[in-house]
Amino acid sequence: MRAIQEKALDLFDERGFAAVTIEEIAAATDVSPSTVYRYFGTKEGLIVSDEFEALSEEALADILDLNDPLGSVSRIVADYESPVSGRPGDGRTGQTPWRRVRYFFQEPTVRLAVYASLDQASNRIAVSMVTRGHLSPTRARVAAHAFVFGYFAALEQWYLDGGVRPIADYVDDGMSVLRDVWPQAARRAD
Repeated sequence: MRAIQEKALDLFDERGFAAVTIEEIAAATDVSPSTVYRYFGTKEGLIVSDEFEALSEEALADILDLNDPLGSVSRIVADYESPVSGRPGDGRTGQTPWRRVRYFFQEPTVRLAVYASLDQASNRIAVSMVTRGHLSPTRARVAAHAFVFGYFAALEQWYLDGGVRPIADYVDDGMSVLRDVWPQAARRAD
């Protein structure tokens, strides 16, 4: 899947998102178009799809510490930007997540697909927060959506600024507004 995404991004970068077809991506990666459709569904899915979508609720809870989700997302972003996983533009595997980000904001159909993906992620996180006894269903839904869409807003500011600083700086700064709210919401649920 990662190889297909990388090749699709190469083609999008070379010719533009609208000019590339699923069939061309499939041919460039030596797979059938049906394989690309099976993994990603749409051309937008090639950009939006990531490894977190396939995680079980338990695996998601292991990665996203619900007692400190803001710290968790900071660690995840820092891992993406670390020299081990690669920095944007250095040619290593860590490049793909950040390479994809600009398409979130340049292509309207991709942005819509991102919104749908973020909504699904928010709902999964909210369910986990309720089942683990952290918040009521209403508070969990509001907190999860603020968290997920807040993360997206931080990514957008990074994009608007031209990516001059690491994304982790934007995420830490932007998500800090939620740090004071998150523990209070959990305490009020008790």
